[in-house]
Amino acid sequence: MVIIGIDGGATKISGWKVKYDENTGLFSLGEENVQKKYSDYDSFISGFKPLDLKIQLGEMNSGINLTGDEKKQGSAYINAAADVITEFSKLNQGEKLLIGFGMPGLKTIDKRGISVLMNGPRMPHFLADIEDIVMRRGVKLYSSIGYLGSDADYCGIGEEYSFDGKFKDVQNAYYLGGGTGVADAMKLGGKLLTFDSAREWIAKSWEFKTVSGLSMERYSSASGIQYIYSRYSGIEVEELNKNNIYPPQILHAATDGDSAALNTINDISVNIANLFFERIVTIYSGWKSTFEFVNPNRDPLVEKHPYSGMFLEEIIVGQRLGDLLEESKGTDLLWNQIVDELTLLFSEVKDEKLKNYYLKGGEFDPEIIKISKLREAPALGAGIDAYLNLKSK
Repeated sequence: MVIIGIDGGATKISGWKVKYDENTGLFSLGEENVQKKYSDYDSFISGFKPLDLKIQLGEMNSGINLTGDEKKQGSAYINAAADVITEFSKLNQGEKLLIGFGMPGLKTIDKRGISVLMNGPRMPHFLADIEDIVMRRGVKLYSSIGYLGSDADYCGIGEEYSFDGKFKDVQNAYYLGGGTGVADAMKLGGKLLTFDSAREWIAKSWEFKTVSGLSMERYSSASGIQYIYSRYSGIEVEELNKNNIYPPQILHAATDGDSAALNTINDISVNIANLFFERIVTIYSGWKSTFEFVNPNRDPLVEKHPYSGMFLEEIIVGQRLGDLLEESKGTDLLWNQIVDELTLLFSEVKDEKLKNYYLKGGEFDPEIIKISKLREAPALGAGIDAYLNLKSK
């Protein structure tokens, strides 16, 4: 049996072989990686526009009516995924594959399809369609692909069960991963806790509306950071991509004094610090209405929860956002700005126990913030999840 973890994103499907060490019970990425871009398929529509979100949400329970464009675009996604699996089968000489699969979007009731997708096509029979293709090709699956998982949950699983994971050595921690989108994960009381299961008292970061009126996702994801810089610089995101201007280049421009880049990094620093402060306070003493919500109709958060009084030992930052924070350590920007902003926020906290835990010598303890070096956390977590589920049966 070969474990494969697959992560579907906005532009491609990426799969990794996952290795399990029986002596330690921990996992790591193998050397084999297969990626397929949707744009390489004939059915791909470069200017695809998703159906209005309200219509998608409305049809979610009443019956999904796919448009012609959704079917075509979905075909590119499905064939890309099938080709990734097929290539792994060839690389491993036809051995049986155990597959874990993560995708964005709201899932169908059976969790094997996608009923709502903000930036892509709905695919209500996603896994069934993939399995049909690969089985006809003679690919051997160890078992049916159980369900589509959340990349955020898979980041948490990867951090808990991998050699390089940051969760495994702490009891209470929060994870923020910034890639194409943003991922939240947490471990409280020594156990992983999904944000979906705790949604009554804590919200996902993309749900928060910042003082600018934008989602927190704009300040914590790689694509969002490009968007903020685009607004300040007047350069379209498409043009930034064409000229290879991504968050690292924006940070470099800020260190060189570029005003649009400086404004971008300043905004990111303040908003991420506020997010970290909210996470610490909400877990310690319950929701204090730190943010408004992108969706004004979201159910209000309750203040009481089972984890009150807990201190977050670590705040872990991963994926491209983690790389950006690590890179900024040699400058006065971002990392130091976040620490300075957290110092100001905690200096005004009245609860002495809370304040003294996070302030050392009058400054926020930077050792609380850790950078995850875990490569491809969502794909790794997907593979781990598939294996753990198999063993629990």
